[in-house]
Amino acid sequence: MPSVFTHIINGDLPGRFVWKDGTAVAFMTIEPVTPGHVLVVPRKEIDHWEQIDTPTFTHVSGVAQKIGRAVKAAYDAPRMGLLIAGLEVPHLHLHVFPAHSLESFDLTKADHDASPESLDEAAEKIRASLRALGYGENVPDTA
Repeated sequence: MPSVFTHIINGDLPGRFVWKDGTAVAFMTIEPVTPGHVLVVPRKEIDHWEQIDTPTFTHVSGVAQKIGRAVKAAYDAPRMGLLIAGLEVPHLHLHVFPAHSLESFDLTKADHDASPESLDEAAEKIRASLRALGYGENVPDTA
């Protein structure tokens, strides 16, 4: 059965995409731990991160690094967080977010009521930052 992320990737469910390529996508999480929290997801449906083939994991990690650079610049973040939790959705995803303290790494403290407007604004801010860093070819104009 396809994961919720597969439905988002396929356009069956809405997503605020900031990156799309043939191997991976990145979109805003609807429950951010900090503003600017992005999920980087391989198009392949793989549940456990240690089971992904190395070339795909290398690509997904590289996308996460580019997203991290853009989010750090867009939010003037002191540090960037990167987490692979894998408990929420059975489809590998890397959490990339501005980290202001160790509390930023606690997914149980995520904002469960983030407004659609704040998520739209964050997505556009990150898209603009990705373009400014020269990654525009993989940045969609909108979701």
